[in-house]
Amino acid sequence: MNLSERIKSFSLLGAYILENPSALQETVYKTFLYNNWFTPENTQQSLRNIATEFLQEEKLRDWTAGYALEDTPSNTIALVAAGNIPLVGFHDILCVLISGNRLQLKLSEKDRFLYPFLLEQLCRIEPRFTERISIQERLGGFDAIIATGSNNTARHFEYYFSKYPNIIRRNRHSLAVLDNTETTEELQQLGHDVFDYFGLGCRNVSKIFIPREYDVRVFRDVWNDWKEPLMSHNSYRNNLDYQRTLYLMNQTPLVDIDFVNMVELPGLHSPVSCLHLERYDDMAEVQAYIQAHREQIQCVADKQGQFDQIRFGQTQSPGLADYADHVDTIDFLLRL
Repeated sequence: MNLSERIKSFSLLGAYILENPSALQETVYKTFLYNNWFTPENTQQSLRNIATEFLQEEKLRDWTAGYALEDTPSNTIALVAAGNIPLVGFHDILCVLISGNRLQLKLSEKDRFLYPFLLEQLCRIEPRFTERISIQERLGGFDAIIATGSNNTARHFEYYFSKYPNIIRRNRHSLAVLDNTETTEELQQLGHDVFDYFGLGCRNVSKIFIPREYDVRVFRDVWNDWKEPLMSHNSYRNNLDYQRTLYLMNQTPLVDIDFVNMVELPGLHSPVSCLHLERYDDMAEVQAYIQAHREQIQCVADKQGQFDQIRFGQTQSPGLADYADHVDTIDFLLRL
């Protein structure tokens, strides 16, 4: 296959996803029964973003035009997929296959049905992909590896795979910066950054910087639309109650919002159902914090997109050039 053929195949897969046929719907629901964090709504959101942002023919051509992909050697790339949100590793799969390499995929236990289904559809569209894709429990015989996991898991990855060219990804978190000039609509968009996928993604906002005199009670009203879907999810609500109990036992002051534990704490990471707030007096404090914690930050959202060119509501809608951990995956593959 040449590059144009690969692009055409993936664009046809995108069209298939947008058709949302019954077989895909059944796989989405099967996934939910297996892992209740992957609600049909969340999985459909991930599928839509993949189809519209990753698998449009013009976008694929524009993206790949920046690389020399026509005559690249074919290596076998092992991929250890994460499972925090539905299909979170699809971009890596796309990078491996669009660049002409072979994929050796190890699934996350939390996301076992969506990848095989989509890859099967890709092979139906273009049968020549069949010999380039394998899903394995035990990886072996590969030339390079891309692995994503927690900080603890990443240490194991580095130990076992240090002899191979690799991209090893650790925990990262995202934050937002407010300046007290945001409109209601902008704050509502920020709600997507916080609550989409129950906040489980590294691109979900887990910490918000707010001006010193900011009235946080505004969040109760502008985010009220998320109350029902969050509180009707048993696992989320159990996390909410558990974390709230811990905060109360430790006498940590809580902002009184029923469906999320908002606390003024300096940490970048906040547990599921929780959101950290930090007040600032000068924007220079925020800029210094971001610079000091860059290696732990996935992205920063604000109303103007001045930090990472990401406005409110865009953190969970990455494009083809929005590489995880800011590491250009295609460039890594081309250097093998």
